[in-house]
Amino acid sequence: MKKVASRKIALTATRTSGGKAGKIKYRRILLKLSGEVLGNRETGECIDPKNLAFMAERVKKIHNMGVEVGIVLGGGNIFRGLTGAGKGVNRVTGDSMGMLATVINALAMMNALETIGVPTRVMTAISIDKLAEPFIQRKALRHFEKGRVVIFAGGTGNPYFSTDSAAALRASEIGANALLKATKVDGVYTADPKKDPKAKKYGSLDYETALAKRLKVMDSAAFALCMDNGIPIVVFDFFDSNALERVVKGEAVGTIVKSK
Repeated sequence: MKKVASRKIALTATRTSGGKAGKIKYRRILLKLSGEVLGNRETGECIDPKNLAFMAERVKKIHNMGVEVGIVLGGGNIFRGLTGAGKGVNRVTGDSMGMLATVINALAMMNALETIGVPTRVMTAISIDKLAEPFIQRKALRHFEKGRVVIFAGGTGNPYFSTDSAAALRASEIGANALLKATKVDGVYTADPKKDPKAKKYGSLDYETALAKRLKVMDSAAFALCMDNGIPIVVFDFFDSNALERVVKGEAVGTIVKSK
């Protein structure tokens, strides 16, 4: 018993070294990453090793700060259900293919994290026993207690639901303090900043305004889950090397969507 206790103390000391733990606002987060950020359009690679390593390092930083990290990855870099539906693949089959694509991305991320010393588990909404654990809420919470990053793959396990909805669902189930949506832009704008130079960034928004203005933050099902469970959504630029750490500390980064 003494050995087990000492290991837990050592783990806590390692992950909260430097006095950073006291500055954390969000102790448990659900990080939503699009599959596209894993790929490289220039080379045509579905999974770019450099992008994968970059993301793993960002996650390791906040993990070492003592943050409990859950991750949901999209599968758009490999296959997107809606795109397939326009190319002769029916929606249910296309969505199933997309869910399998998220499993591939999850395994890649697990490998990248474990390569740099971050204990990780993949849990799926669809049964793939030889590759990953089935999602069980209590078991996921136990993984967090043991200091592991948990990657939730396979979407919700059902067609017609996006990985945004899966992220909101898992965030609700694990009791996340916030859902962090990492994108290629630094927040939510009144219009597409690449097309409209007059577009202005929101510092904060309430759920109702975001839904009424049809701002492309997350889909309506994801919004509804977060709104009903009081989970704030933070949209930020993941490729800003310091943004993720600043977000978990509660600094004003990107755009936060929350209740009024």
